[in-house]
Amino acid sequence: MSDINKRLLKTRVINAQGGGTDRINKHHAQGKLTAHERIVLLLDENTFQEIGAFVEHRSNSFGLGQQRIPGDGVVTGYGKIHGRQVYVYAQDFTVLGGSLSETHAAKICRIMDLALKNGAPIIGLNDSGGARIQEGVVSLSGYSEIFFRNTRASGVVPQLSLIMGPCAGGAVYSPALTDFVFMVGDTSYMFVTGPNVVKTVTHEEVTSEDLGGAKTHAERSGVNHFVAENDVECLKKVRSLLTYLPQNAYEEAPRPTVYEFSQEKILRIEAILPANNTLPYDCRKVVDCLVDDDSFFEVQEDYAKNIVVGFARIEGRTIGVVANQPSELAGVLDINASRKAARFVRFCDSFNIPLLILEDVPGFLPGIDQEWNGIITHGAKLLYAFAEATVPRITVITRKAYGGAYCVMNSKSLGADLSFAWPTAEIAVMGAKGAAEIIFKKDILDAADPEMTWKEKELEYAETFTNPYRAAERGIVDDVILPQETRLKLVNGFAMLEKKAENLPMKKHGNIPL
Repeated sequence: MSDINKRLLKTRVINAQGGGTDRINKHHAQGKLTAHERIVLLLDENTFQEIGAFVEHRSNSFGLGQQRIPGDGVVTGYGKIHGRQVYVYAQDFTVLGGSLSETHAAKICRIMDLALKNGAPIIGLNDSGGARIQEGVVSLSGYSEIFFRNTRASGVVPQLSLIMGPCAGGAVYSPALTDFVFMVGDTSYMFVTGPNVVKTVTHEEVTSEDLGGAKTHAERSGVNHFVAENDVECLKKVRSLLTYLPQNAYEEAPRPTVYEFSQEKILRIEAILPANNTLPYDCRKVVDCLVDDDSFFEVQEDYAKNIVVGFARIEGRTIGVVANQPSELAGVLDINASRKAARFVRFCDSFNIPLLILEDVPGFLPGIDQEWNGIITHGAKLLYAFAEATVPRITVITRKAYGGAYCVMNSKSLGADLSFAWPTAEIAVMGAKGAAEIIFKKDILDAADPEMTWKEKELEYAETFTNPYRAAERGIVDDVILPQETRLKLVNGFAMLEKKAENLPMKKHGNIPL
């Protein structure tokens, strides 16, 4: 072999070794895989094609001139997942802490540009100490270049962020602009300012994990959509999620020709709802009885548990599911639930994924905390998301559908293409007890037995309004159906709506109530 060729192979070896054996061993000791190892597990076997392997930084300040390593701390390229094209970048913490330099950012931007031109998902594996401080403002400018591309790609191609180590300061905003964030328990964290800065400024003492760990962002902030126990599980979840998503906004999601549905679930569905309408149940059991076997893929399961969102399949067709959860806060809508569902609805609408809404909502959560923190604005986000959506939308009212929350949960008047109600549905301004107290207040006060009169008036209101038939008479729901008929109604409904075409009024963009 010639010396010229040997030089090439030697450089490739150096690139593959990242920061060297000692740093790789330290990385492994923390339970983390290297950038190259992560890419190998993420992509189909032997499909990764690296771009920019020989790129090095250009700075000589503060000793950087003696720390040049091919690749400059980020591995970029393209490959396939389940036979479909994706573009990927993986920051290498073993090289200068994975810090972002001018050339590091340029490599990421190059991959994002290719993804946008070719209409394929962008997957970012984040493991970085932040901006390379020795380069000053040019590294910060690199972040801005990435943010700009994140925004331009939003709604055009799916963007997934995997937080597989530290992600702090300006670095957190790129993941925040993407569609889904994955975090690894115990080894990854995200925050704008770290524990030391927090202690200096606010005198609060907090660990990195409590401030911005995977559990914190999954349960409290909602920044994190999926939690994994380790790198391998995280990469597997990404591969699973992509089976539900299209390549871009101009394509449909992949549709397996083989699927399974256990017919016994049709018989089981009717027994899920308790006879007493004040008792809770798990809406996931209803979802399971309607969709293909083992196809429900929940999103943000640890956040705002009073609403459940996720992807599923009906006869192989990908759908998005939004369901009120009666087993948590009786399924009321609050600030967090509204934000969670609105974000999910807008994603599905961006990528041609039809929506199934299972409604059992007693109203919005009352209270000073909710009002002072803007429940009006946040609730309007969900209303806006549904009203703006042009994908097929089918609503099934299983039990309660009260007041403004009924309107917000994809009501017929808000643009639902089909609206069905079970016989157990209660569609009214409010519950019978509260309504009777308002409407018949004078009759109750004047009665010889106020308690008995109240109960009589409550029953009168319930018989008149808290059932699905008054709504069906007015066409506000399209049909009252038995629970066991729901799967077939959905199959036929989504098939009928498959070629739906709806155009919004011409405008630059709407002003969603942020």
